[in-house]
This record gives sequence, structure tokens and C-alpha cells, in this order.
Amino acid sequence: MKYYIIAGEASGDLHGSNLIREIKCSDPQAVFRAWGGELMQMEGADIVKHYRDLAFMGFWEVLTNLKTILSNIDFCKRDILDWRPDALIFIDYPGFNLRIASFARQHKLKTVYYISPQIWAWKESRVKRIKRDIDLMLVILPFEKDFYAERGMQVHFVGHPLLDAVTQYQLPEEGWRKRHNLPVDTKIIALLPGSRKQEIESMLPVMLEAKKNLTDFTWVWAMAPSQKAEYYQELLTGHSDLHIVVGDTYGVLSHAHAALVTSGTATLETALFGVPEVVCYKGNPVSYQIARRLVKVKYISLVNLIMDREVVKELIQHEMTAEKISAELRIILQGKGRENMLAGYEALKQKLGNKGASKSASNLIIKYLHNSSKLLN
Repeated sequence: MKYYIIAGEASGDLHGSNLIREIKCSDPQAVFRAWGGELMQMEGADIVKHYRDLAFMGFWEVLTNLKTILSNIDFCKRDILDWRPDALIFIDYPGFNLRIASFARQHKLKTVYYISPQIWAWKESRVKRIKRDIDLMLVILPFEKDFYAERGMQVHFVGHPLLDAVTQYQLPEEGWRKRHNLPVDTKIIALLPGSRKQEIESMLPVMLEAKKNLTDFTWVWAMAPSQKAEYYQELLTGHSDLHIVVGDTYGVLSHAHAALVTSGTATLETALFGVPEVVCYKGNPVSYQIARRLVKVKYISLVNLIMDREVVKELIQHEMTAEKISAELRIILQGKGRENMLAGYEALKQKLGNKGASKSASNLIIKYLHNSSKLLN
């Protein structure tokens, strides 16, 4: 079988790589072509475009990059028709993927959505397009199955793939700190300011300002390898005491005592590693004001959304200041605040369901394609 996978960010690359690995176990002759990154490439996928060239986040950012986005969509359509896959697999990234899904339906191509768009947060009307254009929907959050059922659509809850990614992660060897030139006698505060340029430029300077208020810790930027080294160097002027570990976020989290994390998948990864965190988000003012009026959820972090209560503190937009970051960090570095957050993490793990999301997703995809082939014969 030929599988065409589209993911638009680092987390999608991770989940796509694990899915590819599981599909190959059942379909050794499988061939993969993908929009993604290094992780899917390492699993054997032919990468068409890297996610770093696709990541436009926010209303204003999308508007100002519309020409590039439309060009990518047109290129993707041509590439799909040239390659003629047996199935298209979409991983989140709804603005792009739902347009491609509509195109795929017109050309009678089979479509699978793995990791639902967050239509329960905003743009609920997209469910109509999903019902029309998606043949198989696989969801990873426990409340999503009921959400879709209430709107007349059957979906499959496979569990969250991060449970597998974190559980299967092999802890680094004893000399990990030494290998990265990190002090062995101080606790680590991890910085995860995201992988997109606009995230990094908004979040990192404020995080680094907070560093000045907590000098008894080793501050480590878990740097995603999604941008060029020259770009990062410009951001680090005046911060020679900041340590950097590239491409080993899980290694950093496995050693961290606390973390500052940009909202997204990383908030859940940090929780699954049992690292108390402060969630930080600051975006373009225009995009933020539009989002405030459209988004219907109480929280922005996956941890709080899944638990439906505040487990981790969220500092959003004007509240994200160095002073408030430092104050919230102090609450979770020790004592009752730290204990309460760790207890919330344990409840979160129970709510996420069983492990084996990638394998379950792979089995459902192969079963669907097999049954579809039988119907055609």
C-alpha cells in the first residue's frame, strides 16, 4: 500500500513516525510519502516538504502568508495526483488538511484523519466537512468520541500516542548531564518555547527575563532542531549562562525539576514526564483578540482541557510577564503547590486511557483499507 501523510508541526511528525513504524509491522511492503520532518524521514518516509516551512499560527500570520499557503495547497494537490496513494492520512493541521480532504474526496481517494482537529474548541461547523470528506476518523482525547457521537458521526478513540512515546522512551545514561556540559549539582528548569519562529520570538525573551529571578537553578533550553543555528544565535545575546540541548527534549524533561512550556502538545508531554510546569502563551495581538472571541474553551493547555480544571497555571498574553512566571515557578518548585500538581498528573494519566494508540490506529487503518479493497473486488 502507498500512504500519503500530511503533518504540519513537530508533534505531528512524532505521531506520524510512530504510526509509520506500526503500519510497517503489519504491511512490510508499505511505502510512505509525507509532509513532516526528520522523525518520519527516519522511519522511511519520503519527505515532500518540512513542517518548518508550513507552520503559520494565528489569524494575522495566516493572512500575511496566504500566498505561500495557497501555493503549498496547489503543490500538494498536484503531488497527490502524480503519486496516487492508496490512502491519505491527515494528522491535525486542519486549515490545510481539510482543504486537501475535500480535494481527495472529489478524486475518490480514501481519507483517514488521525488526531482530530480541535473543533470542540472553535469552528465546530467543520464537523460537516469532516463527515463529508473523511472516511475514517481516529481521535486521541477521551471526550472527543462523545463530541462526535452527539453530532451524528462514529469515530474511534485509540488513546493518546504520547503515552506510548513517553513510556517507551529509554532514560539517558548516567553521564547525560556531563555529555551536555550541564552542572551535576543544581536542579534544572527546562524551557520549551515551541518550534515555530513566531512562538520562539514571542515566548523565549520573557522566559529568559524570568531566569534572572531564579539564579540557583540550571536553565536549559530544549531546542527543537527545526530552525537554522544562525537564527538561534541571534536570540541568545546576553544569555551565556543559558544551557542548550538540541533535539533531545525528552532527555531534558527526564532530568528537569520544573518547566516553562508554550501551550501545545509539549504541555502534555511535560505532564506525562511528571515535571511541574507553567504554561506560557503570547501571540500577535490581533490574532489573540480574534481568538478570544471565537474560541469556546476555558483553557489553552491540553492538561487542563482533558481534566476540565486548572491543574497547571496558564499565563496568557498580558499575564505572561517575567515577574508572574517567576512567582508561579516558586509555587511549584517545592511544597504543597508541587504536590497538588503531581497528584493532578496522576489523575490525568488515568483519564487518557490505555497505551498502544499508534498500534490501534495502524490496525484500524489497515482493516479499513483491507475491507474497502474487498468491497471493490
